[in-house]
Amino acid sequence: MTDTNWEYKINLQNPVVLFDGVCNLCNSSVQFIIRHDSENRFKFAALQSEIANQIFEQLMLEKPTVDSIILVENGNIYTQSDAVLRIGKLLNIYTYALKLYAALPAKFRNFLYALVAKNRYFFFGKQNQCTIPTPELKQRFEF
Repeated sequence: MTDTNWEYKINLQNPVVLFDGVCNLCNSSVQFIIRHDSENRFKFAALQSEIANQIFEQLMLEKPTVDSIILVENGNIYTQSDAVLRIGKLLNIYTYALKLYAALPAKFRNFLYALVAKNRYFFFGKQNQCTIPTPELKQRFEF
């Protein structure tokens, strides 16, 4: 990256959800978050996008594989089940199921998360390209 690109910093004031842009389950999860985010706090970017690459460079992190949802919030990085639980908390939708999930040991939660992630294309399908947001939602994907 050239020095001029470093002058542009991505605004990470809002919580940012990084997700697999071709995964049907992941896209459905993003739509769920959007529906329940009454304050429009969350921003979104596909892990396959240039924006995601820039976020990882800005945070000086190595880009992970596309098998986990990632939440960037106030300089903190949440992955796998921790990201799911934190998003639920930020949305104030701590349902009974989410509370049960939170009560599980982190290793077991992440094992379950990884099991679903590994099989997400098989069970939920995959798109050929990342979903393009509708004009109404475009600002949620812009930084």
